[in-house]
Amino acid sequence: MEKQVYITEEERAKCQKVADAFAELYEMENIMVLDAGRYGFVELKYYKPPFGFEDAITFTDSVALFEGLWEEWLNTKLYLMAKGTPLMEKGYKGVFESLPEEKQSELIVRKADFAKTAEIYL
Repeated sequence: MEKQVYITEEERAKCQKVADAFAELYEMENIMVLDAGRYGFVELKYYKPPFGFEDAITFTDSVALFEGLWEEWLNTKLYLMAKGTPLMEKGYKGVFESLPEEKQSELIVRKADFAKTAEIYL
């Protein structure tokens, strides 16, 4: 029986670049992205001892992985900015919209920085 491959070698290399580009995210949050070989890349989220990770998402597309990690990074940043304030009641979108335009632009520029590092063209 032939083993099925779910990700091409080209896409696997692209996904690795994306995973590497978001290295700072793994330090900020209980998240990691691992190469799962022929299955693609797996994002493991919210580690809770002794049970392990609460969530696992498999990616076989580098753009989808990029967008998923970008959303995690942005939400983590917004959470850290609003933690302990009434802004948290507004949700991530409300927190973002409450920021000064300069800070909003700064966060959006980071997406472009991540895309350049990951060699993803949006």
